[in-house]
Amino acid sequence: MLAVTGIVLCLVVAIAGLVIAVTDRGARLVWLRRVLDGWVIAGSLLTLGWVLLLHRADQSGDAFGSLLDLARVVTDVLVFGLLVALRYSLKRPERTATTVAALALIVLTASDMLRILMPAPGTWYGIPCAAACSITGLLLIAVAPWLAGGTSVVDVDQRIMPVVGVVAAFVPVAICVLALTAHAMVGGRTDMVLLVLAGLLPIALGIRQGVIHADHLRITREATTREALYRALVDGTRDVITIVSLEGRVLYVSPAAHHVFGYRPEDLLGARLPLYCHPDDLTPLMQAVETLRQEAASGIRGPGRRVSCRVRHADGRWRHVESTVSHHTEGMIFSSRDVTDRVTQQKQLEHLAFHDALTGLPNRALFADRVAHALRKRTTRTAPPAVLFMDLDGFKAVNDSAGHAVGDALLIHAARRIQASVRAEDTVARLGGDEFAALLEGEAGRHPAHAQDVAERILTALTQPYEIAGNKALVSASIGMTLALPGVTPDELLRQADEAMYEAKRAGKGRIRMHIPQPRQTGHSPSLEAHQTATPLQASDEPAAHGLGQ
Repeated sequence: MLAVTGIVLCLVVAIAGLVIAVTDRGARLVWLRRVLDGWVIAGSLLTLGWVLLLHRADQSGDAFGSLLDLARVVTDVLVFGLLVALRYSLKRPERTATTVAALALIVLTASDMLRILMPAPGTWYGIPCAAACSITGLLLIAVAPWLAGGTSVVDVDQRIMPVVGVVAAFVPVAICVLALTAHAMVGGRTDMVLLVLAGLLPIALGIRQGVIHADHLRITREATTREALYRALVDGTRDVITIVSLEGRVLYVSPAAHHVFGYRPEDLLGARLPLYCHPDDLTPLMQAVETLRQEAASGIRGPGRRVSCRVRHADGRWRHVESTVSHHTEGMIFSSRDVTDRVTQQKQLEHLAFHDALTGLPNRALFADRVAHALRKRTTRTAPPAVLFMDLDGFKAVNDSAGHAVGDALLIHAARRIQASVRAEDTVARLGGDEFAALLEGEAGRHPAHAQDVAERILTALTQPYEIAGNKALVSASIGMTLALPGVTPDELLRQADEAMYEAKRAGKGRIRMHIPQPRQTGHSPSLEAHQTATPLQASDEPAAHGLGQ
């Protein structure tokens, strides 16, 4: 009776421990379901074993031998299940369960060897040694799942049960039913133990199904709550969330698409990528999509890709969109944001950084960059660029007498007159105050007389009266010119034009002076060279009139 009691207790505890091992700190219903699963498996095996015991007892009367044979079979099942579970426990802190399981195998092996080597095994305090080894081995198996590593050997979510785990509880039940049917057909006897075991099985299955249904309802409610929260977040955000299949077909679009792009979400379902994308932005978009497709095909979930492109709004305008493309269970998910305002502000800031706020002309920094670019692209077959440096004569008097508003308007008119006097491909800049500059390329450098014609045309345009707020303003200009020699730097070229302009002022204002560059010689002073080569180009030395008149 001691052996029978030990085997029954160890069997129940061991199977329940193995089943519960897949959950760690699970919910109460989940824990109860695991216990019921353990009892269904254990009860089915016990019922099957009792049927075999009764059948053998009817034939030979050796009930105890039949029970020991049953214990060895069940032990093999338990050891196999335990090893399958513990094979995932490879970390050092989780090896205790594996060690105890190995010790249990050693003890059980000793038990089998005693039965083989000793046909009439000895006893210890009235207990057969082989039976004692079996009881000890089973006790170790029962304890192993509860030790370190036994409750964390299977790394699955506590609410996710594999299909094998769901079906495992029914396999022994089916075998048990077949055994009971066969036992009844051959006319086997039925006792109270068999009736109790057989009756408890359907009760346990019924309770188990009720617990599963209750847990399913709880999970469904939680899933509904999470889905409602998810939809509230998605529907409330201003970002457009789009789910696209790996084949490029749109599966879902958030309601923000109507506010951002003007399209109704239901009208976009089923469409294919690229969707309303600017032709010039297709390459980076499709490259990101293809990368995610390749990662999905190889089972890799890499980081998301950031893509910027232009998308056509429903009203026909192009909107700048910044998207993050990531992996999704159904393909890819796009999180898109309209950044048109930010791009526009950035362009405005960049424009202000390199343009004059009053006239809209390039400022000194951009003009110097244009001069440097013109010098870099110059070759032996292309003409050198020419630079004109202009300063308005008499502007201070107009600005002081008529006010800054009139002065600003005069500068705007002067900028437009200078632009109208040069070609579209030439560059006109405001360097600061009433100083302007022009970069002439092509014919102006090949024929200095052409640059002179442009300078005279500018001077004539600037000396014409200005009608501003009912007042007539008269100003003139002093213009300095220079041509680029090989090896000259942008700063030197601007300095030469500046010095030529001051030569025109010293000569009486309203004049044009040209700095004729010469090949550099050691020991020559650049300022002296500029002074010596400044040449008058205006026929008259009379300064142009300037002032303010009605």
